[in-house]
Amino acid sequence: MAIALDPALTLWSKPPGERSGKPLLVLLHGYGADENDLFSLVPFLPPDTVVAAVAAPLSPPWPMPGRSWYPIEGLDGRSSAAVTEGARALLDWLDDAGSDASSIGLLGFSQGAAVALQALRLEPDRFAFIVALSGYAAPGALEGDARLRELRPPVFWGRGAADDVIPTALVDATSQWLPDHSDLSGRIYPGLTHSISEQELDDVRRFLDLQAASD
Repeated sequence: MAIALDPALTLWSKPPGERSGKPLLVLLHGYGADENDLFSLVPFLPPDTVVAAVAAPLSPPWPMPGRSWYPIEGLDGRSSAAVTEGARALLDWLDDAGSDASSIGLLGFSQGAAVALQALRLEPDRFAFIVALSGYAAPGALEGDARLRELRPPVFWGRGAADDVIPTALVDATSQWLPDHSDLSGRIYPGLTHSISEQELDDVRRFLDLQAASD
């Protein structure tokens, strides 16, 4: 049975009457967090953008709080198939929630970043840009990769130099894959662990402002 996002849990920066025809930025939280986690970033984001913070479709194993996009433990932990399943759930949610948007961008942290990049690979023509923070591109080929190589959409990839959560092999593979499939910009932040810093937020805001100016 396919997993699905609960639209009732989505947090919106603007009421329904103020969303149509505007750019949409979807926030995808990380493992063990929920829709409230990244919604606190709204004051730092472009004010004309409609922001939606979604809740991941799964519950991590007890006693871990929050929600998750895919399992990270066991034999199937971080499997590319599970990342794809999470991305398809996001795309299904967007079929309705993003139908009136002038453009759609994704901003994900950790698991959310992996799902954001996977959704881009599944439907390359759907997204204006991706912000991937402390995440990675899942291994293996997808049907949209060739098209993505042609389009080369803007992607910001930020991560901490002291981040020991994402396996080095996945980081290394992503550093090889992203430049070949996107217009890549980003930064490695000295001393930063698996988190988001004020300096990184400033860089994200500059990136988002550039995307808004190019619309």
